[in-house]
Amino acid sequence: EVQLVESGGGMVQPGGSLRLSCAASGFTFSSYDMNWVRQAPGKGPEWVSAIGDDGRTYYADSVKGRFTISGDNAKNTVFLQMNSLKPEDTAVYYCFVSGYWGQGTQVTVSK
Repeated sequence: EVQLVESGGGMVQPGGSLRLSCAASGFTFSSYDMNWVRQAPGKGPEWVSAIGDDGRTYYADSVKGRFTISGDNAKNTVFLQMNSLKPEDTAVYYCFVSGYWGQGTQVTVSK
């Protein structure tokens, strides 16, 4: 059974940082592209970032230069380091792989 468990969300002031984690199980982690997707209140899902099984990384223009995705194959975990956070980054952040979603973790950027 595929399981994705996100953690690391919280409330932070503009300009602050957070590091999200997604612990994966039930599949061969190193063989799949891992994605982060977010959904802000009242909006549809927005793809944020991905890391390929070859280690290549990809970012939405809205987060490029501020967010960094990485993976630890030994721990079956993907991370999203988020720096210089803005109020418009406020959303529930989900880990996504091959049709499976985690439960999400809330990120709130506010004064």
